[in-house]
Amino acid sequence: MPRTFVIGDIHGAFLALKECLELSKFDYLSDHLICLGDVSDGWPGVRQAIDELLKIRNIIYIMGNHDEWTLNWFQTKNIPELWLAQGGDSTIKSYSEGIPDDHVQFLKNTKDYHIEHNRLFVHGGIELDTKLEQQHRDVFLWNRSLVQLAAYLTSVGSCSQLGAYAEIYVGHTPTLNFNSTSPLKFCNVWLLDTGAGWHGGVLSMMEVYTGELFQSQPINKLYPKFKGRKKKI
Repeated sequence: MPRTFVIGDIHGAFLALKECLELSKFDYLSDHLICLGDVSDGWPGVRQAIDELLKIRNIIYIMGNHDEWTLNWFQTKNIPELWLAQGGDSTIKSYSEGIPDDHVQFLKNTKDYHIEHNRLFVHGGIELDTKLEQQHRDVFLWNRSLVQLAAYLTSVGSCSQLGAYAEIYVGHTPTLNFNSTSPLKFCNVWLLDTGAGWHGGVLSMMEVYTGELFQSQPINKLYPKFKGRKKKI
């Protein structure tokens, strides 16, 4: 039977993406992959990573804040200083031979969030007291209050279901912030960004309905000549 996987923030770590796909024996024609955003910025394989994702027939790609910066550069050539400080320089270098049209379309066709079998997939987070269709895209790309609340409730032993969904899968907030390189579950919120954008982090890919986990080597071992992103926000 086809499987459904969710993968955390790739941040240009093409070699880590390949490792996860190979370890899971991912079927490019029948399996499904839900990407939580931020393929861009950090390590040098952004272009290669998008090329690889384009090979997958059943892919749902959710817009991340870094992807929004990248798409803006694709379309306008605008280069904000904040984007450069957050790894945009590696994205620019990876497209030294030009920007393929299908890469522009790939990021233009992203979703703000995805709902499947009472599970919500979003890059950053949501506002629990507002309907999804009434929330601004910046919430989906940048929000960390959901993760902070779920982490706090877990720490004090007061977990309950947050929001209307049985499970919520997010990227954006690295589990390195909680001294972990594995996905973390706080209440019903799964954190899938296991620090692939940072030195010492890894890329994680999980089968949604079984919880089976596949992880890359530490990214700095795959790219020993590169430092990854320079500054956290």
